[in-house]
Amino acid sequence: MTFLDHLHIAYVHLRERKRQATLTALGVAVGSAMLITTIAVAGGMSRNVVNKIIDIAPHVIISADRVEPLVPDNLIGIEKEVLGFVEKNVTVADKETIKNYSDVVERIRPVREVEIVSPYVTSNLIARNRSRFISCAAKGVIPEKEVDIANLGKKLVEPDALSELSYTPNGVLVGNLLAEELNASYHSRLVLINETGEEFPVTVVGRFSTGFNAKDRQEAYINLALAQRIEGVAANSVTAIGLRTADVSRAGEVAEKVQQLTGYQAESWDETNKNVIDFYNRNGVITLVLVGFVFIVAGLGVSSVMTTIVLQKTKDIAIMRSMGVRRKNITGIFMMEGFIIGVLGVSFGSPLGHFICRLVRSIRFEANTAGVLQSDRIHLFETPEAYIIVIVFGIVISVASSLGPARRAAGYVPVKILRGQTGG
Repeated sequence: MTFLDHLHIAYVHLRERKRQATLTALGVAVGSAMLITTIAVAGGMSRNVVNKIIDIAPHVIISADRVEPLVPDNLIGIEKEVLGFVEKNVTVADKETIKNYSDVVERIRPVREVEIVSPYVTSNLIARNRSRFISCAAKGVIPEKEVDIANLGKKLVEPDALSELSYTPNGVLVGNLLAEELNASYHSRLVLINETGEEFPVTVVGRFSTGFNAKDRQEAYINLALAQRIEGVAANSVTAIGLRTADVSRAGEVAEKVQQLTGYQAESWDETNKNVIDFYNRNGVITLVLVGFVFIVAGLGVSSVMTTIVLQKTKDIAIMRSMGVRRKNITGIFMMEGFIIGVLGVSFGSPLGHFICRLVRSIRFEANTAGVLQSDRIHLFETPEAYIIVIVFGIVISVASSLGPARRAAGYVPVKILRGQTGG
């Protein structure tokens, strides 16, 4: 028997049970549509998180931790037991810094992939506005450098806030959620309190909104000189240096080069935010597995239809076998029926999935601050690969589900069936 013979007989069998075959194909279609939508949602969430991280954070961060600790120059002797003269006690409270950071910047200048270099000092502070006290993290920066590192220019509530910060020594740029909690507005007077209880009066020069609720609720930007004064570090020292690269995908390579050139530990953006990225990717995989069981249910429907057809076509099968049709051809006919159901299902389910994605993408709702990201929509990301995977998976499930009934049909003994016996 040829392929067309298999196809014709399979079509005739399904046409005789049109209603049941149609409902089964719809089950495959629903499974296809749901899986396509889920893949798009999972991919959109992960992509949105990655894009926001890349948009608001340095691609590479040089920390104050050295790859190889410096050996004190006041050690005497080269034996195992050495004697050291300590001129000053080093306490745990001392902040690790990159000393003479301008020299470090010069060392990484030959790295062509580095576009922008922005040194900064971080401070854990308490912000006070009258009777309101909120803990926050202040980042002391050079405004004209940081504007390109974190794309702050696109996230400002007050458009001229960065330029005002650059000429206001005691200015502060706060996250919009932090401003709400402090009940602070443009040109409000705040007080920043460091770990030792010192107070530093500042003026709000603007607000920013990145979409990351934690950042907008806890972070603020101040001038580098003010941060150095708050932390009590020298004017030529910083706690870290942020870099922005020409190609974000090569941030890991750049981090390795910079680490070798400077002797300070350098970490790319994906290493710094590995936990967040892994969390979203893991949730996406779990969701796909759960939704994938819809296909399993659809496969059970295909198997049920095939079993019913086999039971109804036992005499036809016996006649074909007695006419010399081989078992593998009988198996092929019923697997072809599963193939037809699968093709019909994914042919309808794929466009349906695309339609659902477009519908979901058009929905707008009020953004809330309860989660990690602040968004007024569900982000979706459709790829041709996802459609191909779903189509192939749907057809394979349908064909695999028809294998059992097909083998059962091929196992019938023609003589027994024609004698009225149902045993194989």
